[in-house]
Amino acid sequence: MRTLTLFSPSGAVARAAPLKLAVKRLTALGFDVHVDEAALARHQRFAGDDDTRLAAVHRVARAAPHVALATRGGYGLSRLLDRLDWALLARSVERGTRWVGYSDLTALLLALWAHEGVSGWAGPLALDDFGRRDAEGGTDEVTVGAFVEAMAGELEAIGFRTEAGLDGVDVRGPLWGGNLTMVVSLLGTRHWPARRVRGGLLFLEDVAEHPYRIERMLLQLHHAGVLDAQRAVLLGDFGGWKPSPLDRGYGLRDVVAHLRRVTRTPIVTGLPIGHVPRTKLPLPVGRRAQLVVDRRTAWLAWGHGRG
Repeated sequence: MRTLTLFSPSGAVARAAPLKLAVKRLTALGFDVHVDEAALARHQRFAGDDDTRLAAVHRVARAAPHVALATRGGYGLSRLLDRLDWALLARSVERGTRWVGYSDLTALLLALWAHEGVSGWAGPLALDDFGRRDAEGGTDEVTVGAFVEAMAGELEAIGFRTEAGLDGVDVRGPLWGGNLTMVVSLLGTRHWPARRVRGGLLFLEDVAEHPYRIERMLLQLHHAGVLDAQRAVLLGDFGGWKPSPLDRGYGLRDVVAHLRRVTRTPIVTGLPIGHVPRTKLPLPVGRRAQLVVDRRTAWLAWGHGRG
C-alpha cells in the first residue's frame, strides 16, 4: 500500500472536518494515509509559526512517504525558502516521494527544481479536492483518477480542448510553472530556476486577480525575457475576479491577445488546471515534455523521470 502524508506548509486549516473527509476518501483510494502532527497547528493565518511549518516539511522529507500532499495553499512557503534543506527534500524524491500541490506550493516545487533539479507534481490539494462535502460539489472524478494514476507512475500524458488557430504546434522542453503570482514572486531570487527554464513549456494559472493584474505579471515575465525563451506558454484557469465599470469590455481575452502580439511564443489556452472545483490535472514540474496541437485538441506528454 502506498503511504501518503498530509502536511500543512502554508495557510492554516480552518476546520478539522474537511481534513478528516480527505483522509477517508484518500484511504478509500488505496493510500495508507498519515496526518502530520502539526497539520492542524495555527498561528495567525498560518499553519503554525515558521519554525513549526519548517519542521513539518523536514519531518515529511525524512519519512519519505510515497506521496507528500499539502492540505491547502494560501501563503507561507515564501517565508521558508531560505531555510529549507533542499538536499533533504531531494533525497526524499530519490527515495520515491512525490511532493504534490498547487497555489502556494508552486514556490516549493520550483525552488526544489531550481536547487536540486528534481521533480514534484503541480496537482490537487487535500482540502480543495478531497475534502469538499458532497453538498458542496464533492470530488471530481477526472481529478481523482488522474491523481491516482500519477501517484502510481502511470500517467504520462493529458489531452485538452484549446482555441482554434494553434493547429500544428509541436514543441518539446522542460515542463514547469504553476500559480502565476508565485512564479513571479521567485523571479530574480536565488530560488528561480533560471538555468533550467530556457526552451521550456511554461504553464500558469491564478485566482481572484483582475485581468489587468494578470497582464501586468505576464508582462513582467515578458520584460525579463522569460516568455520569449519558452517553446510554449500554457494558460489554465484565471477565474474568481470581479469586473470593474472601468473595464469597458476589457477582459482575459484581451490579455491573451496582447500577449500574442508581444511574444513570438505560442500561447495555448484551456489547460485544465487552476483554483477550480472542477477538473484539475496533475503535471510533473521539471520533466521533459512534448506539446502537440491537432486542430483544437492539445496533447501534453512526458516520460518517466526523477520524482
